[in-house]
Amino acid sequence: MKFAFSTLGVPGMAMADVAALAADTGYQGVELRVAPDEPVHPGLEMPERAAVAKEFRRAGVEVLAVCGYTNLAAEADEAVVLRELGELLWLARDLGAPYVRIFPGAADQDPAVADATAARRLGAAAETAAGAGVRLLLETHDSHRTGEAISGVLGPVGHLNAGALWDVLHPWLAGEDPLTTHGYLAPFLGYVQVKDVAAVDDLMPLPLGNGVVPLAECLSTLTPQTWLSWEYEKRWYPQAAELPGLLVQGREYLEGLLSALPVQPTFPTAK
Repeated sequence: MKFAFSTLGVPGMAMADVAALAADTGYQGVELRVAPDEPVHPGLEMPERAAVAKEFRRAGVEVLAVCGYTNLAAEADEAVVLRELGELLWLARDLGAPYVRIFPGAADQDPAVADATAARRLGAAAETAAGAGVRLLLETHDSHRTGEAISGVLGPVGHLNAGALWDVLHPWLAGEDPLTTHGYLAPFLGYVQVKDVAAVDDLMPLPLGNGVVPLAECLSTLTPQTWLSWEYEKRWYPQAAELPGLLVQGREYLEGLLSALPVQPTFPTAK
């Protein structure tokens, strides 16, 4: 498997330093958090985008995903949502990233209405994604924490450029076991975000293996080509330990879990 980490764990770090950190610690990729307070955002001009892409090529590190904050099912103007998605897709294309992360964001809407809104918008944006050579991934998060909920949106869309991002924390917090989550997401799966926390009521990020998230069970469902990205939410928990000093241990922990699997996984994963 290939390993990445999210810049959520190194807030504000310059892209050249992020790329070097990944290369030095044995990570093949990086998820880029995209927001106005980060070095990378949709407002970057083409020369700036080219410079970011060049830094990662120079380090031999892939930009795995552009992680935006568009809420697909939000009660918002449809044209605005689709424009935001388009901006993220073209940014990903310019940076050479194969994926764009988005959130469900239905809040307290009626689930059937929210699912219909999300599917309609995702179907429209998937055509733009295909033109950009990028895949939109809807994350297990907020209003749609489980694999079952995400599959309820993706199933009706039925587009290769619309897929799922499995954040292992949220389905588990919602009471869905990893085998069930994977069963729902397998036809749509892009990649997997791993993380660890102390307890269901204490979500401060911990080094991988130091908490209670069932990471071994999650990994046991995956095929060898699946990307694993460590989303260490340092930005939201400034008291958490600094990520750079944890990266090697985290990668080695994941490698140990994978090497201990009793059999080679054979579950299908969408490409």
